[in-house]
Amino acid sequence: MSIPYFYQQELIKSGVFILNEETSKHCIQVLRMKTGETMHLTDGKGGLCKAIITNEHKRNCEVNIVESTFQEHKGRKVTIGISLLKNANRLEWFLEKATELGITEIIPLLCQRTEKQQFRFDRMNQILISAMLQSQQIWLPILHQPTKLEEVINSSVHSQKLIAHCEEGTKQSINELKIANEVQILVGPEGDFSPTEIELALQNGYLPTSLGNTRLRTETAGIVVATLLANAL
Repeated sequence: MSIPYFYQQELIKSGVFILNEETSKHCIQVLRMKTGETMHLTDGKGGLCKAIITNEHKRNCEVNIVESTFQEHKGRKVTIGISLLKNANRLEWFLEKATELGITEIIPLLCQRTEKQQFRFDRMNQILISAMLQSQQIWLPILHQPTKLEEVINSSVHSQKLIAHCEEGTKQSINELKIANEVQILVGPEGDFSPTEIELALQNGYLPTSLGNTRLRTETAGIVVATLLANAL
């Protein structure tokens, strides 16, 4: 049986550590872990600790950290800007899968055609944490508050910037691109980006990109770009 992973926003490198109430409840009441059992703790920022339970308290579980390491972020840094969706469950599904794929940063976009503008940040961030732990990763994607598309476009400093849209015009297939080590891609709402938004992106150095011959749902397009960009050679 693999050693379970737990998230602690702040960690120490050695010695006695008290888990927060949520983590304590999960490992003691849900997983029924006992004194002497081993766990992994990560801060989601590259830190990974191996710890042994010394007091199986359901609210303030005590552990002894016996090993601590730091791992640099490996692979490409991928930022996905994706429109908020009318169906929140679909956005949550995207967040979970994007985390499993190792996406670095996620920016919920407010576009001209975005229908839904409510966003429960704490719930969405918890989905990222759960997906990180389930896939046994130690880097938590950075999740932003919903941001106007214009602000994202005007403030981007990425070396490679892409925009996936459905309007007619010259576009390069994402499969044919040489992907940089640091890339940002924008994915629009159900009704696509407006011509004005596309033009603004192009004026700011974004490359128009095609995801194929079929019209994809926003969350599907997000998963396609997450898969292709995270694993591109």
